[in-house]
Amino acid sequence: MSNLRKSGGSEPSAVSAEAVRPSRAEAEAAVRTLIRWAGDDPTREGLQRTPERVVKSYGEFFQGYTQDPEEILRTTFEETEGYDEMVVLKDIDFHSHCEHHMVPIIGKAYVAYLPDKRVVGISKLARVVAAYARRLQIQEKMTAQIANAINDVLKPRGVAVIIEAEHQCMTSRGVNKSGVSMVTSTMLGAFRDDPMTRREFLAIVGRS
Repeated sequence: MSNLRKSGGSEPSAVSAEAVRPSRAEAEAAVRTLIRWAGDDPTREGLQRTPERVVKSYGEFFQGYTQDPEEILRTTFEETEGYDEMVVLKDIDFHSHCEHHMVPIIGKAYVAYLPDKRVVGISKLARVVAAYARRLQIQEKMTAQIANAINDVLKPRGVAVIIEAEHQCMTSRGVNKSGVSMVTSTMLGAFRDDPMTRREFLAIVGRS
């Protein structure tokens, strides 16, 4: 993850992280410290390679810092035969991590936009969700980031994003309330201004 400045908005936290980024050896040493803090021995057989595995997994969990969501969206298509109705991608699975406790956020995203002359490949919408999810996040910010990136690059007549997720900082610690999910939404353009458009989207994704 060398190019942390490609953050789809150049968040200050990502830029400052690049300047002080530790080496892999330092990261593995930090994991060994946490193992000792938890009360175990990082030199015992079952834990000897755990720091290496944790650091490798972090490279996967947080690869969103190396991806530019806006660049993902830049390849578009204009040969649409005049299609200008809603485009909706449902049930986009994602895994993220809470920036407060660094535990998983697991959920689904629902993304829609109203094209204005240009459309984008649907896989790109899923990749944008993943690029923002694979960072330390709060759900409210992630919802807005996805919607704003689509709106800024595609210039559609409207964008809608709904995210529903379970936060393990709540279900596996703290109040320990399992089965609780959080729903957030961002509506831009016609989805915000036109109640009929908003209702159509909510009906398509099963939230009428």
